[in-house]
Amino acid sequence: MDIQADILDNYFMAEAMRLAHKAYDEGEIPVGAIVVIGEKVIGKGYNQTELLNDVTAHAEMIAITAASDHLGSKYLTDCTLYVTLEPCVMCAGALYWTQMKRVVIGAADEKRGYSRLGKPILHPKTKLSNGILATESQELLLKFFRQLRT
Repeated sequence: MDIQADILDNYFMAEAMRLAHKAYDEGEIPVGAIVVIGEKVIGKGYNQTELLNDVTAHAEMIAITAASDHLGSKYLTDCTLYVTLEPCVMCAGALYWTQMKRVVIGAADEKRGYSRLGKPILHPKTKLSNGILATESQELLLKFFRQLRT
């Protein structure tokens, strides 16, 4: 990957982290996601399952819906999703159906992430990158869950 792409990945993942912090501040599991086309953000979301009383209100789902609305299309073939935590099976399934061009993941989710199934779930044309701001994402998640337990 070239330096410019590396800089953009870090920039957009930092934007997703800002959304994760917003989720944290609102008592939600701190996950943020943005959808980008070119260098423009066209969808963003953070977990809102508690606020909306909706188990499907994950950051990825909200960002995908916003991006689809923006483009007027259910397909996001020229888009990249930046998400602070590895998507669950539900969100990975939605990413499959959107035919997302690329997915960039912060931290792995060893308990509920889609990759734990050991089967490919993302669309075969989707490119995957892992580990961008993984430490920051993981630290925020650990802080959140520690506070829940006290």
